[in-house]
Amino acid sequence: MKKSLLLIVSITFLHFLVNAQTPYTISPDEKTGGLAYKGVINKYTLQNNLTFKWYAANQSGYTPESKILTAFESAKSSIHFILFGGTWCDDTQYILPRFFKIQELSGFPDSSISFFGVDRDKKTIGNVSNAFNITNVPTIIVMKDGKETGRVVEYGKTGKWDEELAEMIK
Repeated sequence: MKKSLLLIVSITFLHFLVNAQTPYTISPDEKTGGLAYKGVINKYTLQNNLTFKWYAANQSGYTPESKILTAFESAKSSIHFILFGGTWCDDTQYILPRFFKIQELSGFPDSSISFFGVDRDKKTIGNVSNAFNITNVPTIIVMKDGKETGRVVEYGKTGKWDEELAEMIK
């Protein structure tokens, strides 16, 4: 079952690459006045959008603990992350810039992260969010050998989402 989910993600991603079209849509978010990205995106999509001032602010205000960086460094060749987030969502705006700071400082490769933007209904292009049963964002899924080994939804069970991720990937 989990291998088929990873296959769905891969096929969706490849579909967009082959068709050489933008793998996401952008629409105005009526509640926040911001933009809602839906589809396959990456951290550079967020970093390079000058209207997303929250990205730099939330990344610069965070210093990950060394044990978290060590866990990411140790796992960088054995795991894959699948992220779901809403650019309109306060929790996504807070957590994902910090996740990407951990990724950058630990040397975790961009190629081991798949990132999907969702709309307010938690839907994405190709129904990938349905395949992974996404109900809240952000959701960070840890994959190893094509199988889900854990996930952190929003701030996690303890409120320390970064520590929970580090424990999952050890």
